[in-house]
Amino acid sequence: MNNASPSGLYVHVPFCKGKCRYCDFFSVTGNELVEPWLHAVCREASLFAEEWGEMDSLYLGGGTPSVLSDEQLAYLLDRLRLQFRFSADTETTIEMNPDDVDTPRMRRLRRMGFNRVSLGVQSFREVELAWLGRRHDGGRARSAIEAVRSAGFDNLALDLMYGLPGQTRGAWEQNLRLALQFRPEHLSCYMLTVEEGTPLGRIHALGRFQPLGEEEVSDLFLFTSRFLEEEGYLHYEVSNFARGAQRISRHNGKYWSHIPCLGLGPSAHSYRAKVRWWNVRSVGEYCRKIASGERPTAGSEELDREQLKLEAVYLGLRTGGGIPLALLENQPHSLGALDRLVREGFLRRDGDRILPTRRGYLVSDRLPLELLP
Repeated sequence: MNNASPSGLYVHVPFCKGKCRYCDFFSVTGNELVEPWLHAVCREASLFAEEWGEMDSLYLGGGTPSVLSDEQLAYLLDRLRLQFRFSADTETTIEMNPDDVDTPRMRRLRRMGFNRVSLGVQSFREVELAWLGRRHDGGRARSAIEAVRSAGFDNLALDLMYGLPGQTRGAWEQNLRLALQFRPEHLSCYMLTVEEGTPLGRIHALGRFQPLGEEEVSDLFLFTSRFLEEEGYLHYEVSNFARGAQRISRHNGKYWSHIPCLGLGPSAHSYRAKVRWWNVRSVGEYCRKIASGERPTAGSEELDREQLKLEAVYLGLRTGGGIPLALLENQPHSLGALDRLVREGFLRRDGDRILPTRRGYLVSDRLPLELLP
């Protein structure tokens, strides 16, 4: 853990116009609770402000932060800036859906101080967007990206999804090529995961579609990595690509490096000084706890030395920076497993660090289990 680095602030905006079929994040539809939530989040910020030092990242995620009005967003930013100490170069990100974007609005958001936009495109293909339950079409996705650029944003992140039933490499490559026309500074390419309790999970349980097989998904993953690296992108985390090291998501990098982050809002998670805690997953309960002067914590855990080590290995091997060899020294089992994984092409050594290969990224979840006794 690196307590010397500036912290990050995450705000969970749990509101959506509608629920996408694949989404497992906590969110609610309707806007009757937006104002109570807004004031509760600002009140929660005041409960923590004196305990946290300098911050250099602010991330509005969800849910769909772009469903908030410009006035609500401006109020939220103003209150957070009054409560916390942000560095002059703070990375300030807002997640947006394409149907909430137009050039005048993006200019207003830029004037507010947002300097990074994460756009949930997922696909440019109509059949895929409809299957995922997205509200926009391919044309709307393209016009939204153009609006972000026209407003002067030079830090654009696009989310894309692959591994959909029946998706071919050619169809996925077409999505990637369309995205690259706009030269995004960052791409997140997520493999479709069918989660229990989601609409997709329910129809899958009924046998109404068959996910791609493991070999097909692996092929798409390896193709994506090769293709984007050939286009000049740095594959710096399992699902994430940046157009140079300076465009790596500063905020998300804190999660992978055990740098303290404070999460505000329902279901938000926080981490500091070996302690992780999380908020209640109910907007109503969250607002009630805040109104009564309580912190809206649902649970917490203090990580012991072994848990911290396991997380350091697990998170580190999801990133291009890997882990220090020192984490495995004086452990014969670990060093033996390391030699085998290097021979098998999943890991490589670079001085005093252990780095995942492209194939290693593909199986990053199981590497810590093999390395640690």
